Amino acid sequence: MTVTRPADLQLDFASFAEQVHELAQSRNAIVLAHNYQVPWIQDVADHVGDSLALSRIAAKSDCETIVFCGVHFMAETAKILAPDKTVLIPDPAAGCSLADTVTAPQVRAWREEHPGAMVVAYVNTSASVKAEVDVCCTSSNAIDIVNSLPRDVEILFLPDYFLGAHVARETGRDIALWMGECHVHAGITPVTLRRRLEEQPDAQLLVHPECGCTSAAIYLLGTGELPADRTHIVSTGSMVDIARGAGDGHVLVATETGIIHQLEAANPAATFEAVNPQAVCQYMKMITPAKLLACLQDETSNFYRVEVEESIRVRALASVQAMIALGTSSATGE
Repeated sequence: MTVTRPADLQLDFASFAEQVHELAQSRNAIVLAHNYQVPWIQDVADHVGDSLALSRIAAKSDCETIVFCGVHFMAETAKILAPDKTVLIPDPAAGCSLADTVTAPQVRAWREEHPGAMVVAYVNTSASVKAEVDVCCTSSNAIDIVNSLPRDVEILFLPDYFLGAHVARETGRDIALWMGECHVHAGITPVTLRRRLEEQPDAQLLVHPECGCTSAAIYLLGTGELPADRTHIVSTGSMVDIARGAGDGHVLVATETGIIHQLEAANPAATFEAVNPQAVCQYMKMITPAKLLACLQDETSNFYRVEVEESIRVRALASVQAMIALGTSSATGE
């Protein structure tokens, strides 16, 4: 596996890693990296994984500072769970096309249209949106969360339409869906999925539930056109777990391409290939090695600091804790 030096940093990896580790130690900081980050960021982080799992690790750590290499809502979630810690993000402008599809006022208006309904929010939402819902979920536990809710209560699911549709099919529940989507996952289409499967008929298939191809994958599973034992509709965290047992075969991956670095690290013998090589999140890639160093070096300004208003944080924490209580050990990973 070859990883080239980033264009924004005139250092080799060893020198970069040494600087990051020294700075993090001096600030009593833990560095977290999402699976979609660039390879150098993943390789230098203390922990790599899904956003909620990373936030929970950070909340339990003894470090005073959390440096979250991901998008803004992820750093907010860390602050929700660890209010006494300083939370930093190397680029405060790193947003999320999915999280941006819904706002707190829109959630309140939607609830007014559906009195008595329960609102389930994917964790890929802002703190202010989490504060307006009943319970959060991840892609790993969304089905369990919905199944745990009373059968006679209407369910509103936001913001991801594809994940919500997947949950509705799997649970048989009548769920009202918010029409939001991740622009990267929406670009992984059923047409592309079919073509790649025709090219690699013996490959294992890893599909994220947010993908535009998820509906096609579930349909093809039902008709027997996809092998049930080699098709996995799972979170990125579960993709890494499956990769470890994939042997030396070929694996097609339907999610953001950054995950392939972790999959290759988990199993160097297998061949991992993106269903859509253009499935790259420009927001995730806004966190660069140079920005990580700058964030760690800046001890005086509040530019990198992530804050959540306490009244919002407390309400958002309640919806996350409700998920953890309902989903127990499955409350990990988006």
